[in-house]
Amino acid sequence: MPAASRTYWLTTPCRIRRKDQSLLIERVDGSPVHIPITDVRDIVACESVDINTAVISLLNQYRVNVHFLSHYGDYAGSLLTSESSTSGQTVVAQTRLACDPLASLDVARAIVLSAAANVRRVIDRKLLTRPMAVLEASVAAASTREGLMGTEGTFRRAAWAVLDTRLPDWLRLDGRSRRPPLNAGNAFISYVNGIVYARLLSAVRLTPLHSGVAFLHSTMERQRHSLVLDLSEVFKPLFSERLLLRLAGRGQLKPAHFDVDVNQAMLSESGRKLVVQTVRDELAVTIQHRSLGRNVAYDELLYLEALQLTRTCLEGTPYKPFKIWW
Repeated sequence: MPAASRTYWLTTPCRIRRKDQSLLIERVDGSPVHIPITDVRDIVACESVDINTAVISLLNQYRVNVHFLSHYGDYAGSLLTSESSTSGQTVVAQTRLACDPLASLDVARAIVLSAAANVRRVIDRKLLTRPMAVLEASVAAASTREGLMGTEGTFRRAAWAVLDTRLPDWLRLDGRSRRPPLNAGNAFISYVNGIVYARLLSAVRLTPLHSGVAFLHSTMERQRHSLVLDLSEVFKPLFSERLLLRLAGRGQLKPAHFDVDVNQAMLSESGRKLVVQTVRDELAVTIQHRSLGRNVAYDELLYLEALQLTRTCLEGTPYKPFKIWW
């Protein structure tokens, strides 16, 4: 993955202005920050951002994407550059694979199984042994994407119930809720999932793949990048559930990190800063890659996953999605 630049995270409301070949970040409570455009890979805005056309022109020139998250952590949209690495040859091969009922279902099955394996490894391998066995049998018998997603949903509900037994009462999910999350645990999960989605979108746009042609989620999703939704399933456990358990176990998450009201909850300003910093640190963690024989950051794993799917589309090699091996 190109490493000459890095992701910038905006956790407070700000205005972005252009100054020559640099971005000028203006915050209400601090002095402006100058960032050379060549130092920026992409930007994740966790709060409201004011951008003018001069900035957009500079971002487009250097292919810098900006991803926006809502207060609840949902992916709100992106300012994407006009150029991407998408290749016509790859898109044709990707579409051909996605339109082949049997081949595309094999890719979708692999995604569901790997995502579940990662959930089980993160939450509790012993207690999720039986739900995993049921999932594997159901996945083998499934004949449609809708059936696969229903099977995955059943497994996830069992996993979230086990997850709740490892969390303090005030952080328990009590079932998954979104838009808005109903409690603190769901607010945390939604926010981290939004970050994972944004980072994967940047990774996919560095490859020849088309982000709208998917295998598990519907390609007809008009407001989402369906392929990014597919890949997100595999990586969300590595960040969302895993970090929730870690921060809760260490006592780092406090009720003050959330704003909870009737039937809705979201991270407070201090909570957003804590979560963003935690995810940033986690993305920079390196591990010894079993196939490459070198250390790779978690952030690079997202890019490598998209490249592996590219090879599946172009060469017909079986797709083996990421599984946590450490």
